Amino acid sequence: MLQNVLEFFRSLPKKECQSCGKTIDEQHECYGNTCDDCLQVYKG
Repeated sequence: MLQNVLEFFRSLPKKECQSCGKTIDEQHECYGNTCDDCLQVYKG
């Protein structure tokens, strides 16, 4: 049973930004759907 759950999460597609379509570099279970560039987040 655990193997099936792991396989499910591994097979999820990469998240894409809702605004620009760029692949979002974060965990799939995160609720955000906009990349840092579109959110204008400072990367310092």
